[in-house]
Amino acid sequence: MKQIQTIFVSALVLIVSFSCGQKSTEEEVVNVYTHRHYDADQQLFDAFTAETGIKVNVVSASADELIQKLELEGEGSPADLLITVDAGRLHRAQEKGLFQSVSSTVLDQNIPAKFRNPEGLWFGLTYRARILAYHKERVNPEDLDSYESLTEPQWEGRVLTRSSENIYNQSLLASLIVAHGPEKAREWAAGLLANMARDPKGSDRDQVKAVASGEGDVAIVNSYYIGIMLNDANPETVKAAEQVGIFFPNQNDRGTHINISGAGVTRHAPNKENAVRLIEFLSAEESQQVLANVNYEYPVNPNVSPSELLQSWGEFKADSINLSLLGENNRQAVVIFDEVGWK
Repeated sequence: MKQIQTIFVSALVLIVSFSCGQKSTEEEVVNVYTHRHYDADQQLFDAFTAETGIKVNVVSASADELIQKLELEGEGSPADLLITVDAGRLHRAQEKGLFQSVSSTVLDQNIPAKFRNPEGLWFGLTYRARILAYHKERVNPEDLDSYESLTEPQWEGRVLTRSSENIYNQSLLASLIVAHGPEKAREWAAGLLANMARDPKGSDRDQVKAVASGEGDVAIVNSYYIGIMLNDANPETVKAAEQVGIFFPNQNDRGTHINISGAGVTRHAPNKENAVRLIEFLSAEESQQVLANVNYEYPVNPNVSPSELLQSWGEFKADSINLSLLGENNRQAVVIFDEVGWK
């Protein structure tokens, strides 16, 4: 009888231990859906695991695909964190109810208010400036001033940019809606379209290459692409980037338009605490330095300096609006693009 009791107790202890072990294993995971595809991110995920013991499982796809995936999965989604690029996309996920509010003193300290959703639904991790890349030989930077000035007659047939379907241009127009109202923003969109060197197409990298090849003289692009191109393995890509100068528009008024990469804890996150810890880790000074140096993005943490390359471009005044407004005005920006015929 005593032997049977011993076996029973041993079995019970084994079952309890197994159950606890299962729970612990589940807690030491964070599942990330990410639109970003940079080596720096994986380096930081590995560092987070090494420091905390929490394994980072990554699912990569386009932002729209990940948002749709979260919608379809609903309450059964394994995702804890959505990381994507542009406040417009973060707002899109927010509107669909895919995030939950997070309260963290660490995030409040590391990330300035303008880089986070007022309700704690998402947090910026890095930012980039929407700069003017001009040909060093064909353009005098003293002739450049603002996004608005690109509609002037001197720039007819000289401006390059990508499609209106691109979220970067949608957010730029959204910032103009905030600054000037929809009618002035519509005038700008029509004026810029009239001054384009070609139909809008291609990526930001393609705009820089088009400036270098002589198709146009000035392009609207995100700053970090210049850094990536200058350090590309392809000599032709480096050569193209070396032919353009960097100009930060609107320094005499509201400042250069900026946008973010950011993260939000998903509404049904099974590992919420681990997700919050990962965002906190990514916002810390050490992680922000990696993002700044490896991917040529500006750190959101004010205690971290940009990379030497970005510092060589000089300091600039950034638009100070809360980036939530970019998402809130996205739909109207799309309507305006359609109205003026910007494809």
